Amino acid sequence: MWYVIQVRSGTEESIRIQCERKIPRNILSECMVPHYEEQRKYKGEWHTRERILFPGYLFLVSENLDELYLNLKRVIGMTKLLGTGREIVPLTREETDFLLQFGGEEQIVKFSQGLIENSQVRILSGPLKGMEGFIRRIDRHKRKAYLEIPLFGRVLNAEVGVEIVGKRE
Repeated sequence: MWYVIQVRSGTEESIRIQCERKIPRNILSECMVPHYEEQRKYKGEWHTRERILFPGYLFLVSENLDELYLNLKRVIGMTKLLGTGREIVPLTREETDFLLQFGGEEQIVKFSQGLIENSQVRILSGPLKGMEGFIRRIDRHKRKAYLEIPLFGRVLNAEVGVEIVGKRE
């Protein structure tokens, strides 16, 4: 099962490392911080770099929630496991399938390409293909798509890299 913990933004990687060191592999099988590729232009050239997809969140894969919960108390900087009220709830099958499709096994959302037809965005290639409904805004200058993604009972805002290669009216 996949679980989500909330952490202070900017501490995701250090808490991921703590989790991997302090929690045995038989309890925590995987700990992930999903990333996305973005392109920035400096010194006259475009450079690709990775950024955190959901700042403030860490994804854990475990089959033993009780042991995971006890071991997470030793992690410094974790704020809380997400759930409903007093109960910790794993991600649904649809949410985990979405995350695996969107970021792949390595949880990195690659750059997408698309075009604008009659004021509608159509993605030609990349992880955004078929997910145009999540796009709220495109910034062609920064080569970014701003998304609203329903995950773990809330709507998360996210940015991903996209290049609009053409515009047709």
